[in-house]
Amino acid sequence: MDRHRIVKGFPVRILFVSFLFACLFVVCFSASNPPNGKALYQQYCSSCHGIRLQGGNAQSLIDGVWQFGDARGYIYRNIQFGIPHLGMPSYDQTLNRKEIQAIVDYLEQEEAAAGATKPPIPKQLETLDYMLDVQVIAEGLDVPWAIAFIDKNTILVTERPGRVRLIENGQLDPTPLKNTPEVLSEGQGGMLDVAVDPAYPENGCIYLAYSHALSQQLGQRRPPAMTRIVRGRIKDHTWTDQKVLFESPKKTYLTTRHHYGCRIVFDRKGHLFFGIGDRGRQDDAQNLSLPNGKIYRIYLDGRCPKDNPFYGKKDALPEILAYGIRNPQGLAIHPQTDRLWETEHGPLGGDEINLIRPGRNYGWPEITYGKNYNGTIISKYREKAGMEQPVYYWRPSIAVCGMDFITGEMFPKWKHYLLVTALKYEEVRLLNVKDDRVLHDEVILKNAGRVRDAACGPDGAIYPVLNNPGTILRLTPTSIK
Repeated sequence: MDRHRIVKGFPVRILFVSFLFACLFVVCFSASNPPNGKALYQQYCSSCHGIRLQGGNAQSLIDGVWQFGDARGYIYRNIQFGIPHLGMPSYDQTLNRKEIQAIVDYLEQEEAAAGATKPPIPKQLETLDYMLDVQVIAEGLDVPWAIAFIDKNTILVTERPGRVRLIENGQLDPTPLKNTPEVLSEGQGGMLDVAVDPAYPENGCIYLAYSHALSQQLGQRRPPAMTRIVRGRIKDHTWTDQKVLFESPKKTYLTTRHHYGCRIVFDRKGHLFFGIGDRGRQDDAQNLSLPNGKIYRIYLDGRCPKDNPFYGKKDALPEILAYGIRNPQGLAIHPQTDRLWETEHGPLGGDEINLIRPGRNYGWPEITYGKNYNGTIISKYREKAGMEQPVYYWRPSIAVCGMDFITGEMFPKWKHYLLVTALKYEEVRLLNVKDDRVLHDEVILKNAGRVRDAACGPDGAIYPVLNNPGTILRLTPTSIK
């Protein structure tokens, strides 16, 4: 008998070599035959979205409307992780990376072939309480970021590349303000928030938040930067009388590109509040000696209140009001309680609304309702002793952004309701807030564009700010339902 064991007449060594050749064939075949996006779509997606992508149990994929984010990364992650609460399953255990990419390629090709375009901004909207008229008051802006009102006829708008624009009597001034601060317009940085002093008729003061850069050093890929708060005035269409109210110690500036924050709001006691994101350094949010991942309180002239929770404490920045913050994108003061509310970008899931209290730890990254964008775990904890829970959160994330409370008499049924905007989901949401709770959440504008900010103007109308297209809208009621 042969010294090799015989399996059905074949030596084991021959079988092993045959197996290696078979594996090599599969690898080579797979490399030369990438996944078929159309076939995969028909197998996994067509039962809900239709064999011709026309829709059925789920939305059409060739009508130009992407309700849950139209960027390629959003579509990829929606397939990978699903939207389970709306009935769309996850495929991260079924399809590999190349197969999901092939499906996205196919969707993009079919959408282009169908000539799908985004629907125009609607002229009317229907909500549970009102029919709304939609008016475009400015367009052609370059990534507008924030809106503020000097009076009923004069609006300030920031453009992230570094400009401040005026809208006067319903007309956008074609020329930006002169002499505004130089910004680092890179990643999520640039000209961010603008706010008008509560005593503007007396002092004429305007406040800006922007990404401020230091000189780039040899070997650095980009200059270090951090969020800066300044105050100034507008004279003869020119920014002047600038005073720096807050900037971080230079040694804490970072070369990362994102999570700058930032919004500016005022309470009735003469405080100015703003937020700085974690700048992509999540653990820094728990370190009181570092500026990123915090909410701040100062006086309107830049002085630090001595009753701030960390004033006079060793290894803590005295201006810090609260910490454990990921990326604050909205701040608003409740018109009745004078309490500070905040919206915060989560990672993959875990967008939050928080009621900010002095000295409190809001948990990031020790607790979170989100995951990393690749699906891995950030923290296994959603709550811990000594850390605050959000008033409300979204999972999956909507890319929550600017916020404001409704005041005035134009919307009596919505008085003191909270406006919240969303970039990814392209929404303006209306939240009924009572006793620190969200009782109801309604979408009142959808898919007009990525909504960066929304404000209730001095006239009582609602003004959404769309990043793309760069447009400012005005929503007013036409009838009560």
